Amino acid sequence: MSELFGKKNRLSRIFNESGKSIMLALDHGMALGPMHGIERPGEVLKKLTPYTDSIMLNKGILRNCYIPDGHVGIVLRISGAATIVGEDLTRESITTTVTEALRLSADAVATSIYVGTPNEHSTIRELSLLCDECETYGLPVLAVTAIGKDREMKTDPRYLALAVRVAAEMGADIIKTYYCDENFEKVVEASAGVPIVIAGGPKMDSVLDVLKIAENAVRAGALGVDMGRNVWQHEKPVEMLLALKEVVNEGINAEEAYAKYFGRK
Repeated sequence: MSELFGKKNRLSRIFNESGKSIMLALDHGMALGPMHGIERPGEVLKKLTPYTDSIMLNKGILRNCYIPDGHVGIVLRISGAATIVGEDLTRESITTTVTEALRLSADAVATSIYVGTPNEHSTIRELSLLCDECETYGLPVLAVTAIGKDREMKTDPRYLALAVRVAAEMGADIIKTYYCDENFEKVVEASAGVPIVIAGGPKMDSVLDVLKIAENAVRAGALGVDMGRNVWQHEKPVEMLLALKEVVNEGINAEEAYAKYFGRK
């Protein structure tokens, strides 16, 4: 029972009272380096965490750059060891122990699975074993799903649903996936009740499009967003988070939120 309480308590710090979550992704540096917008991660965290429910980041940034304030859920990325200049960005493995995650007061840990790649087997197996280990401590696991290398696969609801179901079958407590325009409700349904949060992906040209994706995803059953570049690469990142909060948490439509924070088109 204590493990069950621990998991529920940690999840309550990731998902707000509405049952939703605005998660700020700040784990990009492990593979992509000091990208535009996160050259100084400490400043980004100080500026933006007051407007988020949770943050996803790596242990080094958590230790050195984050000033705890008690209200933000911490999702610790514990997989990596591949970069954009290496042979294969999907060749990830677990890089941080569960013990270290607990020592850092993580509310959840995150690892990737790469469905449809040569590293499918190893990443799925690591997710499964990680879920078993974390269950012992009541520590939630967030599975970050990725599909192949073909762009069409990445937006095909059949493959997205496959990856989501695999993550659910392995024991994930939260699943991060990409949004697709068609049949996204089938992707959500494939999770068998495991909460879905959507990835933001590369920075989009249109703020309204970002907000519409969030709106449509939540209407289809997603419980939040885990966005990075579309927030901290925007010239008004605070307003971006506030608009997302209204869309995700309060059910305001994308056009209204856009008009409130960015003016009429």
